Amino acid sequence: MKAVRILTTGGTFDKVHDWRTEGLAFAGAGRSQVPEVLEHGRCTHPVTEQLFQIDSLEMTDTHRALLAQHVASAPEDAIVVTHGTSTMDVTARFLDGKAPEKTVVLTGAMRPYSLFVSDAAFNLGGAVIAAQTLPPGVFAVMNGRVFAAKDVQKDEKLGRFDA
Repeated sequence: MKAVRILTTGGTFDKVHDWRTEGLAFAGAGRSQVPEVLEHGRCTHPVTEQLFQIDSLEMTDTHRALLAQHVASAPEDAIVVTHGTSTMDVTARFLDGKAPEKTVVLTGAMRPYSLFVSDAAFNLGGAVIAAQTLPPGVFAVMNGRVFAAKDVQKDEKLGRFDA
């Protein structure tokens, strides 16, 4: 199996309920919940590296360029990026072709991991497997489906990703 590195960027995946505002915010101390998801799944092999803790609507091309640098410089050839779903398609297309020898898989969650009935763990598990088995290129894994970078599309009405 290929070694896997997970780069976290925030997004809904890492949000928690903030009782002060009755809204969603990032977990205390800006920590990602990805290590906890991996621990619960007994998945001990990926290296996890936190890059950002931002909503994907706040992600700029400067963030994407930094992400691309981390992808290119990672010693692993299999990379998973946790990302907010609102602009996952933009980032997938931005990364496409930037590290042609690597398999890069973006994933996220429509509901935060911290809330009941989240798709976060399912999507992360699928992304880790996809990163190890897909050929080089940029993909997204959401809702049990794999999308090439050019085909990533969120269906806001249905609340899922479709071709």
